[in-house]
Amino acid sequence: MKLYFNVGYNTKIGEQLQLVINDEGGVEQIHTMVYGESGSWKCEVDYFSRSIAYQYRLVDDRGKVLREEFVPHRLNFPHNYKEFVISDEWNNKNFPENYLNNKILHNKLNTFRPEKISVLKRHTHLFRIEAPVYHPDWKVVLFGSTASLGNWDYGKVIHLAQTGFGVWETSLEIPENESIQYKYALYNSTEGKVMEVESGENRFAVPNQQKDVLHIVSDHYFKFKLYQMYHDAGVAVPIFSLRTEDGFGVGEFSDLRKLADWSNETGLGIIQILPINDTTANYSWTDSYPYAAVSVYALHPQYISLENLDFKLPESLLEEYRTEKAELNALELIDYEKMISGKWKYLKAVFHQDKEKIYKDRNFKKFIKDNESWLVPYAAFCVLRDKYRTPNFNEWKTHKKYIAGKVSVFFTAKSKDYDASMLHAWVQYQLHKQLKEAIDYTHGLGISVKGDLPIGIYRHSVEAWTEPELFGMDFQAGAPPDQFTELGQNWEFPTYNWEAMKADDYQWWKNRFKALEQYFDAMRIDHILGFFRIWRMPVSATQGILGYFYPAVPVTLDEFNARHIPFSFDRYCKPFINDQILWNYFGENKEKALEFVSNNHDGTYSFKEEFDTQRKLSDFFKRNPGNPIGEQLISLCANVLFLVEERNGQVVYHPRFNVFHTDSYHHLSDWEKKAIYDLYNDYFFKRQDHLWKEKAMEKLPVILNATKMLICGEDLGLVPDCVPEVMDELAIVALKVQRMPSDNIPFYNPKNAGYLNVVTASSHDSSTLRQWWKENPDLTQQYFNQQLGQYGKAPEELDTHLAEIIMKQHLYNNAMLAVFPIQEFLATDQQLMNPKTDNERINNPAVFPHYWRYRMHLNLEELKEQSDFNAKIAYWVKDSGRL
Repeated sequence: MKLYFNVGYNTKIGEQLQLVINDEGGVEQIHTMVYGESGSWKCEVDYFSRSIAYQYRLVDDRGKVLREEFVPHRLNFPHNYKEFVISDEWNNKNFPENYLNNKILHNKLNTFRPEKISVLKRHTHLFRIEAPVYHPDWKVVLFGSTASLGNWDYGKVIHLAQTGFGVWETSLEIPENESIQYKYALYNSTEGKVMEVESGENRFAVPNQQKDVLHIVSDHYFKFKLYQMYHDAGVAVPIFSLRTEDGFGVGEFSDLRKLADWSNETGLGIIQILPINDTTANYSWTDSYPYAAVSVYALHPQYISLENLDFKLPESLLEEYRTEKAELNALELIDYEKMISGKWKYLKAVFHQDKEKIYKDRNFKKFIKDNESWLVPYAAFCVLRDKYRTPNFNEWKTHKKYIAGKVSVFFTAKSKDYDASMLHAWVQYQLHKQLKEAIDYTHGLGISVKGDLPIGIYRHSVEAWTEPELFGMDFQAGAPPDQFTELGQNWEFPTYNWEAMKADDYQWWKNRFKALEQYFDAMRIDHILGFFRIWRMPVSATQGILGYFYPAVPVTLDEFNARHIPFSFDRYCKPFINDQILWNYFGENKEKALEFVSNNHDGTYSFKEEFDTQRKLSDFFKRNPGNPIGEQLISLCANVLFLVEERNGQVVYHPRFNVFHTDSYHHLSDWEKKAIYDLYNDYFFKRQDHLWKEKAMEKLPVILNATKMLICGEDLGLVPDCVPEVMDELAIVALKVQRMPSDNIPFYNPKNAGYLNVVTASSHDSSTLRQWWKENPDLTQQYFNQQLGQYGKAPEELDTHLAEIIMKQHLYNNAMLAVFPIQEFLATDQQLMNPKTDNERINNPAVFPHYWRYRMHLNLEELKEQSDFNAKIAYWVKDSGRL
């Protein structure tokens, strides 16, 4: 079989295209293409299969890959032809209309069935277009300039069949030997007429007078108008926050069904949740933090429904269970410790009562086999964590170092740890079943679920134990100072060893996305900036202010010399302390501070060796609580100008964030201040962008190609210029929070949102609108007049009328998604809003660790019965075109 490829692509001198054929399970075949006329590249290939997957690649004269397509082309060839001419286009896959062939649209069109086309021997052309059409009544049609294409007559359009999801094809005879111009259009099958012709210039095809040769016109994207593209509205609520009559003091996976019912009533098509992985480290309230998972695969036992297990609770425990359930469900907020201890008590009782039946369950056995790569080490980790009462594997008496062969013994019947290991495996099986059932029910209503992917892993997690080579265990990840905290954030997660991950083509990430795709249709990547660069600190630091960007182009000694900066390690890289600074920090407690520093007898002081890092000081004050100057001493440790990094045996330097706010900086001469200020601006705002873009483009295309989920990126904070460029190129949907604008403006106006955005009024990290309204009266007044267009003095409380205006601003715009925390929906109804406003905050990033315990004050059963409220929201959603 002969394939003749033709693709248009403008290249520079020394560049050429390659055709890369990806045989399933085989070695890729690389074919060098030949430059033809008018920017067209050609290639002839002998091929022996009726289907093909391939990509185009741009290389330089040394064979270095300059650019390649992210997503392969896929074609099927009819049996009655042996030669095919393929007219192709470079497949950017970044056009929103082309990118949206994902799980969300599959849920919207869950009744889709593929159609077939007949390719006859007399046919000359097969037209193929990728057009994920989200409206069930819309079809794709074709018409053009020749008689066989209808001479541009709307009444003679040619209907295409949807042969695959979002793939439309038709095969026909075009006998005319003349230039072929054509366009695709949308056809409303209910009304029986063309509703819209695609925008842009006409498309062109080459006449085909050759017998036994089929010309495949492979068009890669339909040119939609904006209003024709997918738009949706959704609700954001952590699963733990759901309240139902069936719960046990916390939201559970089974409660998703009732949330889906309410979403269906209100016309909402997206349910967005927070991470759901197991965070059990010590069974205390600190485990409520959902971004510190002990496994990136295991689900959190708090979400299990005790009433929906495969086996019933023992009769002897039913009365106790009902009493405990009633007490926990009556609480305004989650009591994490009582809830989780209660769940484990009943889970263990069920497991031991029906252990013999559980061990014989074929589906359970299959679950273990299908998931053993992560389930076996996870269960062993849990057993050892509980045995030694710590998740810190460095403190275990056995198995400090993970050895697969020694851990797999836990799952042998003769092992003393067999029952404990099987308990954790069975709980995961039950969690999986309950979540999958809830997701399938939600999908049956045409509603999609958007998950949340934490950027980091917990330092004492299964992955850190089993694959430490993939992580920078000597470092901590966090965020630089922002609107949440002046000292930055220290998440205490290890950083990623991207070079090690790159060595096996990021398989760790691919596996992680594959696991999430079992449940989710869209995914919010927490802190997507981490794929460009991470803010990292040495483990000796406790505050985020002592971090620096990694990777980064650092400052070297040569650069200090070139800028005539008189670099001194002790002056620039150690805390600068003199009598004035001691008085500024400690005042009357200055004498107490002198116990921690040594006098250099030149007017300056240095921390004593046993106190010369934030971590040493923090550990000391944990052992000796109640010291009034502890926090000030820890902050004084950050009074440095530059941070040190050892790289390949060389010492390099990074300016401390906001260096010009330090006391150390204020004690420099004016010309030295100016030189360091210029260096600071160059480091933070000029020199890094190219490197960060390059690093992101190494990782993200590979990882994104491994999933069919719609990917959204949380891109808040200090955002480099390269981030929106990369996100646009890869069609990653960005986040716009009205009161956290990336530009130097007080508020973001959702009316300015482009298509590839999620707009929202609040996030789980912010106060709710009702709380925010009272935080800063001057800012609220400005918002009231300028953003909401209201006259006069702003009311002291956010009333329902204003809450509705804010919600409608976010619904009536071009953004793909408008997603609101459930608290903001309830704020539009006086009868439904929580009377205790401060109970509604989910997280405060400035407080770590924070107790994540928000719970809806209404049952979902009650909410579903609020017919007037639900109809109001449904009208807004429909009227704004978010169907």
